[in-house]
Amino acid sequence: MFSDTGHNWKQYRQEDSIGSFPGNSNADTVVQYKLQQAAVARFLRLLPLHWNPSGRIGLRLEAYGCPYTSHVLRLDGSSRGLVYTLSPGPRGALREVVTLKFKTLRSCGTLLQADGGGGLGLGLELQRGKLLLLTRGPPPSAPRRVASLGSLLDDQQWHRLAVERRGSQLNVTVDEHAERVRMPAAFDGWEAEQLSVGTVTGRGSQNPDVSARNFHGCLENLQYNSLNLIELAKSKDPRVAMRGNVTFSCAESVSVAVTFPGPQSFLRLPWATSSSPEGVSVGFQFRTWNDAGLLLTFDLPEEGGVVWLYLSEARLRLQIRKGGRALLELSAGSALNDGQWHSVELTSSRGHLSLGVDAEEGGAAHAALSYPVAVESHLFFGGCPAENDAPRCRNTFKVFQGCMRLLMLNHLTLDLIMVQKKQLGIFSHLQIDMCGIIDRCSPSRCEHGGRCSQSWSVFRCNCSASGYSGETCHSSVYEQSCEAYKHNGNTSGHFYIDVDGSGPIGPQLVYCNMTEENTWMEIRHNNTEVTRVRPSAGSRQHLLHFDYSTKEEQLSAAISQSEHCQQELSYRCRKSRLLNTPEGSPFSWWLGGPGSGRVQTYWGGAQPGSRQCACGLQGDCVDPQHYCNCDADRAEWAEDSGLVTHKESLPVRSLVLGDVHRPPSEAAYRVGPLRCHGDKNFWNAAFFDKETSYLHFPTFHGELSADISFLFKTTAPSGVFLENLGIKDFIRIELSSPTRVAFSLDVGDGPLEVRVESAVPLNDDRWHRVRAERNVMEASLRLDGLPVARRGAPADGHLHLQLNSQLFIGGTASRQKGFRGCIRALQLNGVTLDLEERASITPGVRAGCPGHCSSYGSLCRNRGRCAERANGFLCDCGLSAYTGAFCHTEVSASFKSGTTVRYTFEEPHELSQNSSARPSSIYSDTTLRGEDVSLSFRTTQSPALLLYVSSHRGESLALLLNKHDKLEVRYKLDGSRGSEVLRSGARSLADGRLHAVSVRRRADVVTLQIDQNPREDFNLTYDGALNGIKWLVLGRVHGSDAVDPDLSRLASLGFTGCLSVVRFNSVSPLKAALLHPHTSPVVVTGPLVRSTCGSSASANPHAAQDSHHLSDSGSVGSGQPLVNSIRTDSALIGGLIAVAIFVLASGLAITARFLCRRKGTYRNQEAEGVKREDSQDLTFTSQRDSQSVSTENPKEYFI
Repeated sequence: MFSDTGHNWKQYRQEDSIGSFPGNSNADTVVQYKLQQAAVARFLRLLPLHWNPSGRIGLRLEAYGCPYTSHVLRLDGSSRGLVYTLSPGPRGALREVVTLKFKTLRSCGTLLQADGGGGLGLGLELQRGKLLLLTRGPPPSAPRRVASLGSLLDDQQWHRLAVERRGSQLNVTVDEHAERVRMPAAFDGWEAEQLSVGTVTGRGSQNPDVSARNFHGCLENLQYNSLNLIELAKSKDPRVAMRGNVTFSCAESVSVAVTFPGPQSFLRLPWATSSSPEGVSVGFQFRTWNDAGLLLTFDLPEEGGVVWLYLSEARLRLQIRKGGRALLELSAGSALNDGQWHSVELTSSRGHLSLGVDAEEGGAAHAALSYPVAVESHLFFGGCPAENDAPRCRNTFKVFQGCMRLLMLNHLTLDLIMVQKKQLGIFSHLQIDMCGIIDRCSPSRCEHGGRCSQSWSVFRCNCSASGYSGETCHSSVYEQSCEAYKHNGNTSGHFYIDVDGSGPIGPQLVYCNMTEENTWMEIRHNNTEVTRVRPSAGSRQHLLHFDYSTKEEQLSAAISQSEHCQQELSYRCRKSRLLNTPEGSPFSWWLGGPGSGRVQTYWGGAQPGSRQCACGLQGDCVDPQHYCNCDADRAEWAEDSGLVTHKESLPVRSLVLGDVHRPPSEAAYRVGPLRCHGDKNFWNAAFFDKETSYLHFPTFHGELSADISFLFKTTAPSGVFLENLGIKDFIRIELSSPTRVAFSLDVGDGPLEVRVESAVPLNDDRWHRVRAERNVMEASLRLDGLPVARRGAPADGHLHLQLNSQLFIGGTASRQKGFRGCIRALQLNGVTLDLEERASITPGVRAGCPGHCSSYGSLCRNRGRCAERANGFLCDCGLSAYTGAFCHTEVSASFKSGTTVRYTFEEPHELSQNSSARPSSIYSDTTLRGEDVSLSFRTTQSPALLLYVSSHRGESLALLLNKHDKLEVRYKLDGSRGSEVLRSGARSLADGRLHAVSVRRRADVVTLQIDQNPREDFNLTYDGALNGIKWLVLGRVHGSDAVDPDLSRLASLGFTGCLSVVRFNSVSPLKAALLHPHTSPVVVTGPLVRSTCGSSASANPHAAQDSHHLSDSGSVGSGQPLVNSIRTDSALIGGLIAVAIFVLASGLAITARFLCRRKGTYRNQEAEGVKREDSQDLTFTSQRDSQSVSTENPKEYFI
């Protein structure tokens, strides 16, 4: 401990922990210890922690120090302080610095005030023990707080303050807490004219305001630049004026505090009964961070009575109990665990009891008593001794941890130094003549806006709504890109991404489009619609600005991290020129790139600096003399559009349109959303093929918080992933066994290891994810989706991780226990290490790492095949009836009664010569002894034909709903024999709900599965084949001669409802019709509309928004939406066309209604006929089991 007065000791701390050092163990050995942080003191106090178990106790101490000059000034709060007037005129100094040291017992007071021109000023003011930086404007504006530094500055210890100004930048430091502040724009060019120390002044006032806000305490070595203002005041320099009671010494009152640090702490004091036999008067001050704890207890003279004064829920509560019941309960005050000093007064006299807290603020409670309250013999403060030592002290509450001072018994102040000398009372585990309270939230260890709260011994971070997690809110809860979300198995939607993980850039909301081969990230701005230009009166140019939904640093980081970015830039014009010729000045331009953007004079689809549009680059402009279609200045509508793909020019921030004010000019523009794909960090990998190979990087600096994340795959049983060493400290992550990953470190308290055990081997050549984090509270390790392993940091241990060697990846400095395998996406505190760049120049290490399907292949669903890519993988949905990034999106269509989808198995001659152009899911063998058929449907029609397959030899297969709303499978495997009918037991299938059907035949055995119903097995009477399959039909079958006569009438009715994910072996006819209509042997007749009737949600809700044409409407932001951009040349012609369309539409509607009625009548008659002609049941055996298949819950109904 150290002190400059011999009282009010301060405990020496290193790295915010209690400092201790080893002493000598014999009479001859000299132990030297250098303090990491300097202590300015006149007195030192040593507290032995352990004694030498052998020999005699002895100590010889020599202290080494440095010369120290001290100029001291004392202000008593009523004085007008010290005022320094600066020299008039401009000052050439590039920086201004004010430094001083101060000490005080008061929690409030103005320390420093700088006033200058324009009524502007800066102030440093103590409030509740914190130092606030305030800016002051001209009267009557109120001061504005711009920063808060330090805490518990009213502890009567010396604190160092430094203020440095460089232009508009202000750096303020209190002890070890520093803040960098940019001053408001009003202070640009501002210069201070007067410095006031210790008082609040008004510029030009001869009688400064003397108030309670004046500083009360001592100042030391007050300097402005190189001038010592206290020394100037002593020499009566005319630039320095002192007003009021100012002395050049630091005489201070002695206030002895006592600290209750733990559960064994207590103070027992005797009560003098002669002074007040029938009353009590106790007063004291306390400060704490805990919301509960016993402050005072004593027994009443009457047997069994006890008084407890305690904190509960940060309120002061009094309880008097006797005989097992509460006689009185009072409470006063609130939020008393704020670390501030609070005064308590308990008085009882003549049948009245009062309890007061902070009397000046009026917190008190009163009660009338019918019994006397007095102290029997002793009072216990803070807690009770062990039960064997004091059977009369009872504590049913938490112990008090905090500080007390100014103890008063019967209005007499207690001398705690006598307690320290054991001349008064009894105590245990107390720290007397010091207050050991520490503010663990100043500066806050909570990152990313986490809110810090604390108790006496620990702090906690509330990370809710911050987007981060962990003990210090260090780790982001979001992925860093859309690519990462995709490889977690997510589908398209809005996601928060955090591009730098635990770095300073916060998360941003983007749209991830995962429906294409590339995963697109879309960042929208305030107007992505096609918008007509509305020129402003009196302006020759039309300026448009685009505000993006993310912050500047988020936008820049997202663009930088992506492999490719693009943004659509479109201009539709009529008599409105765009860029002019390359030799002339441009009519219009745009601003793009970082910050506010740089001027760009090219258009979408062209090269930067070319002053061309896309047609100029391609050589197909409407006028060869110009490089943009709009520059031809024609009366017809023209368009220049294209993609801006140079990331240095993105995003587009503003448009300046110049040729829009001529009377015949008309124009519309569109700036699409910013779209980027690829994540350069996510696939950055290196392969280590030897145990002696490694990569090295600069030292990792993660003194207080460090997180390391990466993916690995290997076949080796062990190896070191990463290692960084210091003199004593180190950090290491390794695969210590085939099933264990270990994270070990040492920050000066001895080695600590965190391990995660896996139930399955980790050397399975599959990707595994590791995330290790170390902060001042704990070390943690996460492996894949296993529970997190944690190890708490030792109490009052070292905080800073101090490393100084190179960072080794894939090995160690000793080249032993190296890692063999792949490491990918390695990030340290949100910064990605470029493994590929370093691997390309390092022997024994190769850039990149193929083989992703072993880990991610399971994401490809519904018979989708995983295909390897250089960076990642791709789900090939060619053999699947589904589509989408993971073959998970249903391909569904709404059918009307006249809709036919005919898939022909006979290959056209021209396609057979170019088989490489065929989609793999479209062609198949045409002679089958077994088939797999699956589809989903919803309808209210019965009977109804769902699917029909026909061969050249008269064999056929039909799936239909009969008149009883049951499913039938009809096989005709011999053209000379009738159909065999396999009827399912599932009921009510024509109920408008979505049903999934699966049919599997192998020779004469047929298995049928409907929804989650039990599987049904059937045996055919004939083991045949579908020889030479000719075609497959969904919907209405045209031509009765091509259908089994038993089904001809049903086939002609068609199907009304929804069909989805139709698959016949490897053929997906519905997918071919909807997605490959021009390259597939499929013919569609009648209306076929792709819909989501077989899916619960649309795969891409932005699809309609991202496809804009000139006639699109709806706009947000600048300009008006373009409703009708192309006007006809004649209003009369337009009116005639509209009338003609109306008449034609009316006629068609009447005709359709008539035909619909006739068709409905015909369909009903035919349906009845089909029901009458249903085939009789054939002989077969039916076996059921309990196997079930899950199906999707529909959210849409066909009625």
